[in-house]
Amino acid sequence: MLQQDSTIENVKYEVLLQVARHAYRGDLEEVKEQLPYEMIPGPQALFRCCIYKEREIIRQRIRMAEGKSPVAGNTNRNTIHVITSACEGCPINRFVVTDNCQKCMSKRCQQACNFGAISMNRERAYIDPQKCKECGKCAQECPYHAIVDLMRPCKRSCPVDAISMDEHNIVVIDEEKCIRCGQCIKNCPFGAIWYRSSMVDVIHEICDGKKVYALLAPAGEGQFGKDISMASIAKGCKELGFADALEVAMGGDLVADAEAKEWEEAYEEGKKMTTSCCPAFVNMIKKHFPELAENMSTTVSPMAAMARWVKSMNQEAITVFIGPCIAKKSEVCNERGQGNADYALTFEELVAMFDAKDITLKPMEEYQQEASIFGKRFANAGGVTKAVLQSFQEHGTETADVKVRECSGAIECKKALMQLKVGRLPEDFIEGMCCEGGCVNGPASVKFAMEARRDREALLNKADKRTITESITPVVTEHNFGMHRPKKEI
Repeated sequence: MLQQDSTIENVKYEVLLQVARHAYRGDLEEVKEQLPYEMIPGPQALFRCCIYKEREIIRQRIRMAEGKSPVAGNTNRNTIHVITSACEGCPINRFVVTDNCQKCMSKRCQQACNFGAISMNRERAYIDPQKCKECGKCAQECPYHAIVDLMRPCKRSCPVDAISMDEHNIVVIDEEKCIRCGQCIKNCPFGAIWYRSSMVDVIHEICDGKKVYALLAPAGEGQFGKDISMASIAKGCKELGFADALEVAMGGDLVADAEAKEWEEAYEEGKKMTTSCCPAFVNMIKKHFPELAENMSTTVSPMAAMARWVKSMNQEAITVFIGPCIAKKSEVCNERGQGNADYALTFEELVAMFDAKDITLKPMEEYQQEASIFGKRFANAGGVTKAVLQSFQEHGTETADVKVRECSGAIECKKALMQLKVGRLPEDFIEGMCCEGGCVNGPASVKFAMEARRDREALLNKADKRTITESITPVVTEHNFGMHRPKKEI
C-alpha cells in the first residue's frame, strides 16, 4: 500500500517491488489485476485527482514492469513509453501571462505577436492558446518579464526534439528521432514516461535454474553507500540467485586497450573518430548523423566485452547488465544475438529485487578489485579518454599531440558531431557521454548525484594502482573473444 505522502520515486519503487516479489513467488499472473486495488485502497486519493486515475496509472506501470507496453494492444517495442493516464496532468498552454503584467501602454507583447493571439483583458494580457504558435516573441519583448515559458519539462529536456503532443495534448515520442537517453523520464515531474522492464524475465531465468551472470556497471560504486563496494553488490546479486557477478569496469579496461589501438591507427591516417561506449551517443550518430558512422569506433561497449568474456567460458550463460542507464536496454535489443548482453536492468530494478527477497547489502572487510582504476572511472565524463590515453602510454605511444573533445551531456555531443560533420572539429577524437557528468548521473540512478559522487570517491580511493595491461593480461591470455563490431553492424 502506498503512503499518503507518495512521490513519483515511491510509486515507481512500490510497483517494481510488488512485481518483483510476486515474480519470485510465481503468482504474478494471478494477482496482478488485484495489485492496483491493494496499493490504492481508497477512498482518498494519494497523489492524483482520484483513486480511479491512480489505479489506472498503477495498472499501466505494472504492465511496463512486466516488460509490456502500458496499454494492451500497443505493438510499439520501444524501450521508452508514455503512460497516458499520468500524462494528462501537465500544463497545456506553453506561454502564460503572470501577475507581473502591468497592462502597460506600449503593449509590446501584443505588437510582437504575428498571429493575433494576444488581447488585453481587464487586468492583464491574455494569450489565446488556439492562435498561439509558441514562437516566444511576446515573452522576449515584455519589459516586466511577465510572460513565462511553461514548455513541458520532457520536451525541454529532449536533446533531439523527439517529443511532441497529440490532439489531446498527450506526449508522443518520435521513434525515428529518440536516442533512448532517458532524459525525458528523468525530468517528467509526473512520472508519465517510463521504460519497459526486463526484471520479470530475468527473475524467471533465475528461477528456472539457468546460469545467469550479473554484469555490474562501474557507476555502481557510490550508489548504495560509501561502505558498499562492488564486492558487496556482487554478494547481494548471488543471494538473488545469480550464478556470479562481475565488474563491467574490466570491460572498460578491455575497451580502452582495443580502442587505443584503433585510435592510433586512425591518428596516423589523419582520420577523426568517436567513441562507441555510450549507447545513447551511438544512437545519436546513427539517427541524426548517419554520415559519421564511418568515424565511429568499431570497438564494442564494456557491457558487450564482458558478455563476450562470460560466454567464452560458458556458451549457455545468460548475461544481465545492471546500471543507471536506460539506453543500455536499447543496445541489448539492437544487438541481441551479436555477442552482447541478453538483458539490461537498472539500479532501480535491482533495489526492488533486493527488497523483494529481503536482502540487505553489507560492507566487506576488505576492498576487492577486479579492474584498474581507469576502467572503474569509465563511468565518469572524461574517463574513457583518460583510460585510452593511459593505454597509449602503456603501449609506448606518444600522446602529447593527441587532442580529444570530452563531451559531457547530449548538447555538447551534438555540437561536436556537427563540427565533425562540417569538417571544423579541431580535436582528433570525440568522447561522447549523453548524461552530464557521465554514467554516474544516469537517469535510473537510486541516489542523488552529489551524494553518490562523494561516496563513490571514498570507495575509489581504496583502489590499487594496477595498470590496464596488468588488469587484462589474464583475460586475453586465457580466453578468445572479439572486441570489435563488424562494419556492417554499425
